[in-house]
Order: sequence, then C-alpha cells, then structure tokens
Amino acid sequence: MNATKRKMQKSGLTLILTALFVTLLLGAAAAQDVANGVAQGTVVPLIVVTADQPLDFGNVYQGVLHNIAETDDDSSAIFTITGQTGAGINLQFILPEYLVLADGSDRIPVRFGATDAAVDTNGATPSTVVAGDGWVNQNPYILPAAASIGSNVSANTRVYLGGQLNPSINQKAGAYSADLILMVAYRDN
Repeated sequence: MNATKRKMQKSGLTLILTALFVTLLLGAAAAQDVANGVAQGTVVPLIVVTADQPLDFGNVYQGVLHNIAETDDDSSAIFTITGQTGAGINLQFILPEYLVLADGSDRIPVRFGATDAAVDTNGATPSTVVAGDGWVNQNPYILPAAASIGSNVSANTRVYLGGQLNPSINQKAGAYSADLILMVAYRDN
C-alpha cells in the first residue's frame, strides 16, 4: 500500500503542477495586449523649374563692357519654381565663365557679381521686386538658405539674374551663348 499511496501522491502532484502551469500560462496571456499603429506620409508635388527668359545682352560692341541688372524686366534671366507652396528649397546656380561663339572659335568673358540676383516669392517683376518680396541684391553663387516656394500671395518663386559681358576690342562678330543652370531641391524645414 505504501507504493500505491506514493503513486497516488505523485499523480496528484503532477495534476496540481499541470493545473498550476496552465493557470499561469492563461493568466500571462490575458495580461498581455497588442496595438497596431500606423506609419504614414504624403509625397508633395514635384519641383518644376522653368527658364522663362534668357539673360539677353542684346547687341554688344567690341571692347565695351555691357551690364544687365537683375532688375531689368526685358533682359534679365527669369527662372520660375513651382511645387509645394511654402516648402523650403535650396537654390544653386551653375554659371558659365564665358559665352561661346556658335562654332566654338571665340568666347567672351561673362561675370556675375555679388548683387546680380534676386529671389521673389510674392509674384513681383524684376523691376518691382523689393526686400519684402524675398531677397534682392543677392550673390548668385550664395543664394538665400531660407528660400521657399511661393507665399500667401503667390504659388511660385522667381529668380532673376543679371550679369556683365566683357568683349575684347578684337572680338569676333556673331551670336554667343552659354547655359545658365539653376538647381532647386526641397530641404527639410
């Protein structure tokens, strides 16, 4: 009987331990919870940059400096930038050192000074842009870091560029040109 009693005690202990384990397991499962969160984002419109007007020096005389101000409505280069209104942007020009004759046989030095650019976020024109519209008298190599696309007045930003052409006294006659490149990218606000 002693062996039977021991067997029953062992069997009862196993049953109690199993019941305790199941109870703890169910209790632990009931004490846990799961939540589902959401990740989201909105892709804003692409930036579109257009060169609306070339920097046009017009007729130039041999040996005579020729300046175009960024405030010249008819001759300054005009670039328009559209995208997400109010978004911060980085602006960078890549500017030529020379205008080149179409056949490549001659070139004219072109210079862009420390005040030859303006950035307009309010829809002004080159001749009417003032500091309240954005930034005037800017260095085209160091455009403002706080620029944005448009404002509460305009849905775009315009960049105006002037420069100086310095033809030599024996400059070949003909049409000269070079690319003006404005790179624009969104920046994190």
